[in-house]
Amino acid sequence: MCQFICAITTRVLFLIASLISIWRVTSVKDDPFYWLLTILFLPLLAEMIITLKSRKGKDYKWFSPAIFLFLVSSIPSIWILELNYQQDKIQILQCKMLNSWENVQDVISLNDTLGNTNQDYLKNLSQVLTNVCPNDWIMALHQILLILLIVGKWLLPSGGGVTRDELSELLLTFVGTAADILEFNSATLSDVKAKSPQMVYIILAVWTWSMLQFPLQLAVVNSKPDSDDKQGAQEGSFLSKYSTDVWIIMEALFIQDGPFLLVRLTVMTYFNVFHQMLVFFAIKNFLVVILNLYRLVGICQQSRSISDQGSTVPRV
Repeated sequence: MCQFICAITTRVLFLIASLISIWRVTSVKDDPFYWLLTILFLPLLAEMIITLKSRKGKDYKWFSPAIFLFLVSSIPSIWILELNYQQDKIQILQCKMLNSWENVQDVISLNDTLGNTNQDYLKNLSQVLTNVCPNDWIMALHQILLILLIVGKWLLPSGGGVTRDELSELLLTFVGTAADILEFNSATLSDVKAKSPQMVYIILAVWTWSMLQFPLQLAVVNSKPDSDDKQGAQEGSFLSKYSTDVWIIMEALFIQDGPFLLVRLTVMTYFNVFHQMLVFFAIKNFLVVILNLYRLVGICQQSRSISDQGSTVPRV
């Protein structure tokens, strides 16, 4: 029963977050046509029904369809908001910024002073939320998306073979990944938004590509051989013995740190943008790439030495 409740609760949170982002799109664009984005909810609803019926709410071991479909339903709205914000030349002079606790309290108190009935309250709440600055709205949606990805993975019933240690390690990995992704998207877009509209598309594409790490959990969750099968595992192929390590390296090189490094170097060299945080994170990405290449070389040498030792063992 607890698994059913957690499975349903997680997907309901996913749907609410996606619905908020779509509402923001329709409000910014002032076009009810964008409510058609709710069609993207249908695969997530279908996945919930199928998972509850066939797997009793349990997620899969290597891949999470619920998280992937949550990304599918949320990312298009964020793309629309980001592009609208980058391309819109009209400056909103009286928007409410959420850069301090006092400003947040002002927004809350403004809504409390308007209207008494439920209908008035909802109408005024919509008006107050609409007056929040576009950049703050976009940042909030990014943060909500990343937080729900972590919390959602925690709440989703684990698939077969996933231990608590593996899940906790995966969640800790998600936290670090989310922080880097959030900084990359917000800071890098602010560096190039007025210089190259084409670069905005590239940054959003790299951001979307990096988000695909969250449905996959091959970096931590791995089938470990039993003690009786250790000899068979040692005689297996390179990928069977080092699949987790290879996936972590490929993830860093081609999904996150490698693409992030290329974008940041392009921003610094082509657009002549230079500040401490950009340089720091570029160096961080460079170190991660170099260390992972060093690790890959070490794994290859270790595998070769093991195979050479196995070939020299005399057979009876």
